[in-house]
Amino acid sequence: MRIRLVLATAAAAGSIAAMAATPAQAAEYSSALKIKGVQYDAPGTDRNNCSTGNTKDEFLTIKNYSRTATMNLKGYVVKDAAGNRFKFTANHQLQPGDYVKLRGGNGTDSDAKNVVYRDNCNFMWNNDKDTIYVYKPSGSKADVHSYTKSGSDPDRNGYITFHG
Repeated sequence: MRIRLVLATAAAAGSIAAMAATPAQAAEYSSALKIKGVQYDAPGTDRNNCSTGNTKDEFLTIKNYSRTATMNLKGYVVKDAAGNRFKFTANHQLQPGDYVKLRGGNGTDSDAKNVVYRDNCNFMWNNDKDTIYVYKPSGSKADVHSYTKSGSDPDRNGYITFHG
């Protein structure tokens, strides 16, 4: 009996140590809204131009991973490592399991088509590496992901999935 108690105590201590070693991961999962994936490199040659550019082909997919709660994106902020930012200023309701694509360029936001445009024709995500932050309206982090083209995108198609 004493041996089992020692093993159980050691296993519990190992679990606690493992949990303590990953505090950044714990913060990542503090919200039902998470980054599903990012098309960080738009197909084709990058062109920052509203009428003929391809900034609409660069997008961030944010998904509501809650099983029961509808989430409103109003007040959420998306940033990159360089400080480029976008704030959801309008109500966008995401039902459980629903998602929205935050696209570059100009367009008409639509809950029915799951799209919000940044109304900015400059690319937000770097093609070589970047960090994506999603902040709650309170200012606390909802999700954070870093990527590198060489380490995170093995098929080199410009799209990375973070949460399936």
